[in-house]
Amino acid sequence: MKRPLLLACIAAALALAGCRDNPNANLDAHEAVAAKRAAGAADTGGSRKGDFGPPQGEMIEAVLTAPPHVPPPTNRDYPAKVKVQLEVREVDLEIADGVTYTFWTFGGTVPGSFIRVRQGDTVEFHLHNHPDSKMPHNIDLHGVTGPGGGASSTFTAPGHGSQFTFKALNAGLYVYHCATAPVGMHIANGMYGLILVEPPEGMPPVDKEFYVMQGDFYTTTKYREKGHAPFDMQRAIDENATYVLFNGSETALTGEGALKASVGENVRLYVGNGGPNLVSSFHVIGEIFDKVWYEGGTRYQENVQTTLIPAGGAMIADFHLEVPGSYVLVDHSIFRAFNKGALGILQVDGPEDKSIYSGKEVDHVYLGDKAASMQPVAAAAAAEKAGTLTLEEQVAAGKALFAGTCSTCHGVEGAGMPGVFPPLAGSDWLDRPHDELAAIVLNGLSGPIKVNGQDYNSVMPPMSQLTDDEVANILTYTLNSWGNPGGRVSTEDVARVRATTERGEGAAH
Repeated sequence: MKRPLLLACIAAALALAGCRDNPNANLDAHEAVAAKRAAGAADTGGSRKGDFGPPQGEMIEAVLTAPPHVPPPTNRDYPAKVKVQLEVREVDLEIADGVTYTFWTFGGTVPGSFIRVRQGDTVEFHLHNHPDSKMPHNIDLHGVTGPGGGASSTFTAPGHGSQFTFKALNAGLYVYHCATAPVGMHIANGMYGLILVEPPEGMPPVDKEFYVMQGDFYTTTKYREKGHAPFDMQRAIDENATYVLFNGSETALTGEGALKASVGENVRLYVGNGGPNLVSSFHVIGEIFDKVWYEGGTRYQENVQTTLIPAGGAMIADFHLEVPGSYVLVDHSIFRAFNKGALGILQVDGPEDKSIYSGKEVDHVYLGDKAASMQPVAAAAAAEKAGTLTLEEQVAAGKALFAGTCSTCHGVEGAGMPGVFPPLAGSDWLDRPHDELAAIVLNGLSGPIKVNGQDYNSVMPPMSQLTDDEVANILTYTLNSWGNPGGRVSTEDVARVRATTERGEGAAH
């Protein structure tokens, strides 16, 4: 017997012996086969082993779903003939709050409808281009073996339909997109989606599945500028995205659109990147992916924090939910998340587990080598407690706090940064009710504003981690510095605002 074969036999014998004491030995055949394939113990053979013969039974009409929903598993152990009908529609939809964009879509949504078939299925594909469309379109499915991925067979004028047939030879998660010239423009307008070709044994079962795709958008208008936002070809060529979004809108996966799951559930994300230009650094804040089928293929990596998804690529991520709360989906090329829109929420309900995550247990002052410079803060706190706090003490405390909290953006002398961070020195923005100023500090502020006649459109994060007296001291210092109008904000003022205003997203109580 050759040495490699002998070693293999010994390993198999040891594995069988170990099964008697292994609590995982009772994994069903589905899990065992899936684990073996994904871990690389066996070569799937790719397309050479993806033809399981002619389709069996009656033709099946594919169930297509709009994002973030995923069609049910095929639950078949045989190849079938599957009919897919997909309609192209050119529609005006909201890309951000108060901003519309003319999307070119598969199925009326961005991304397009999710398609789910089984490896070995024969797919009869029908592409319909709505009569109201202004452009011809086609489709290139990365899961198709054949020239153009179907593009050359589906060039379809408005008011027409096309049909072609292919066999799904390779298992995996694949992007599809329009490939009509100019290809980049069609993709940039939202013409992409995902098709899942299940392996013969299907995907390992989970409790929840969600469909997410990232895309970059290029407009002649500024980020969040109200009104209609036309496509900008030059910005697209320069790869200077106005928006980077999940599921085609800044609000698609937030608020009422947030993904929802519960503690104890296993969640699977099918995530694609339509591009047309940018690579995604996909991350879920507060979660670690138990498994990532990288690039949508057969193999998986375990215990992954952030995974790259190329333009025109995809991945599958599984993870288990242990703790309730809001988990934020981001492109960890992080300015895209907080300044271009690549942000979503997975809202998890259920019981807390303090043994896994306690939440904040202690909040104490740590001064380190700044103890001397923070002495005015301690003095003001003592005076506040004694009821003897003077304006001068409050201003001194506010100055020390401002230096450590606010000066990074607004500058030590309150000058800000032209066009980026508004000034606080001589600022007409401060000529407003003190309650409104306190609410801005506590809840943050985003969107376009005008300060001293200059336009700004940035993001101030919530500073609600500051105590009421700290907020009061910072505002009092600001009001009484750099030629500002003066005035005084009390701890009671801030406490009232904190208690009566709605917390902004990301703001704590």
